[in-house]
Amino acid sequence: MSEALFSRMEPIQTMADGTIKQVNPFSGTEVWTVPGRGSRPFSVPAVHPAPLSEDDFHYRCAFCDGRELDTPPEKARILPSGGILRGVPIEEYEQSVPSFRRVPNLFEIVSYDYWRENYGFEMDEETRQRMESYLADPAGREHVLKTIRTKRAAAKLGDAPEDKLLEQAAGFFAGGHDVIIAARHFINGATDDSQLASSGTLSPEEHALFTAFTADAIRDLYERNRYADYVVAFQNWLAAAGASFDHLHKQVVAIDDRGMASHREVELQRRYPNMYNEWAVDYAAKQNLVIAENDHAVLLAGFGHRYPTLEIFSKAKTCEPWLHTKAELTGVSDLIHAAHAAVGADVPCNEEWHHRPADVELPQPWRVMIKLRISTLAGFEGGTKIYINTISPWDLRDRVVAKLYTARDERRVAKGIRIATECLLPRNSLRYIETLTRSPA
Repeated sequence: MSEALFSRMEPIQTMADGTIKQVNPFSGTEVWTVPGRGSRPFSVPAVHPAPLSEDDFHYRCAFCDGRELDTPPEKARILPSGGILRGVPIEEYEQSVPSFRRVPNLFEIVSYDYWRENYGFEMDEETRQRMESYLADPAGREHVLKTIRTKRAAAKLGDAPEDKLLEQAAGFFAGGHDVIIAARHFINGATDDSQLASSGTLSPEEHALFTAFTADAIRDLYERNRYADYVVAFQNWLAAAGASFDHLHKQVVAIDDRGMASHREVELQRRYPNMYNEWAVDYAAKQNLVIAENDHAVLLAGFGHRYPTLEIFSKAKTCEPWLHTKAELTGVSDLIHAAHAAVGADVPCNEEWHHRPADVELPQPWRVMIKLRISTLAGFEGGTKIYINTISPWDLRDRVVAKLYTARDERRVAKGIRIATECLLPRNSLRYIETLTRSPA
């Protein structure tokens, strides 16, 4: 199989005492699941939930719909109809009700100055005109100045003359780190602050908008920055998973270096072009780890991850999510949504999107990992680089399958999802391999 399977040929090995040793076939990450450590529940419900006022639904945090001017100038919004409005002027913010908004991250990972100073990056003409128009409006100018002052205050920097402050405005129009913000902080009808609106509490239709809008944001960042090798897309849910706000949002970040792990994975794929079928979906099917599928995607219990992980693979020939057909994109979205609905809103998790990088010619399937942050890395992991995952892949499968049946009965997930033994899954169901036109090196 793969050189990444450093210690044995099988990704999963069950010892006589019940210890399950796993190796991720793509990264080489080693994981043990030890008997007796995985009986605790995933979720930790709020101990003292506080009642909500009407204001909490609109003003709870800076991402709420009543505080649109507490975020940087909006780049785009998607409406319930699926229509996307781009560069909405500030005076038109109240003229439509978005399902999701895309705004620059106030504290970006890779800044506009990074691209400008290292690559000579300049914003495109369309973006420049949008910035100039926004700043020409007195309300827009004041919004930008307020945003800059907020950022400077957080960095403990003093005020400055307006013309100097406005020199920092470009990053809020042409930057490469954006946030996709959901409309609701709490579910409709919530009575206390434990009833958060999460990915799983959205309707399948709302989640499809969320997915499509995120894919569109990735496309847009690639098209506006020719130096970007990759656009990272992820979602941190709850503080234990790294979220600054418990208001549902995704992030997209353009980067110029996709990391050594990605480079190693590409080199591995050159030798084993069908590895995403053989070592992921087909292997999971043989191990009865497939949780659900539909015509366009498959959901399985992952193995060889530091945390219990649900993996969703697109079956489409097309590698880039923004080039998927609407049916393909919705199919993937439906399984991501179903996974979140099964896990629950009170479980901290990271959602990670993986797609073919811009500088890679090999076809790679779009895949999404949902990692449940229910344990803390400790000294054993640091000393051995062997990670203790308290939930085995089969335990994860059983828990999620049971929840999925309930969610389907209650009509909380999309139609057309086949669960557990209903799955068909012929071998090589990931069709990315059909686009490979040359032999591996």
